[in-house]
Amino acid sequence: MRLVILGGSGSGKSTQAQNLCRHFDIPKISTGEILREAMSGDKQLVLQEDSLPLYFHDSLCDLGRHAQPYVEKGELVPDEMMIEVIRMQLTQLDLKSGWLLEGYPRTAFQAEELDFLLEYLGQKLDWAIYLQVPEAIMVNRCLGRSLPDEQPEIVQRRIELFYDRTVPILEYYDRRRRLLTINGDQSPEAVHHTILNLLLVS
Repeated sequence: MRLVILGGSGSGKSTQAQNLCRHFDIPKISTGEILREAMSGDKQLVLQEDSLPLYFHDSLCDLGRHAQPYVEKGELVPDEMMIEVIRMQLTQLDLKSGWLLEGYPRTAFQAEELDFLLEYLGQKLDWAIYLQVPEAIMVNRCLGRSLPDEQPEIVQRRIELFYDRTVPILEYYDRRRRLLTINGDQSPEAVHHTILNLLLVS
């Protein structure tokens, strides 16, 4: 199973990604985790059990330095940086069992580049799962987490960018009949069951 999970900050992407990875026994590739580790400069990584080992070398450490100003302002890291990160992960790891991408793609251009990469690798995306959650709910969830990089102005900027840059991805996948839209304003358990039911019948 090869999946992409989409949604704004506070939509529940991480929770659902972990649940799906456990259910299908596939690894998770989280661009958020990769960026945080790259910015920390720590090559001795301790990741969640469902995450992939990161292939760290000089270019990924450089990524951390270049990405930090964007992340701190709640801006999207430039396409070319993120495309290279995903290319490194998908080409250097044994992913025959499948994978789940969390936090990527975030622009229509990234979605197109992902398809090109998968074609080169002889792979195909099964589904893009979109967790649809009202803006007010996403803001409240983010602010309730009290994380250092989730100040009100940063949260608001991320959500604005989501609607501006990420929503076109939904149209991209919908045209290719690869989009599953899920009501994310439910309990995590209900969302998980809804996703599984749709995956099994699709």
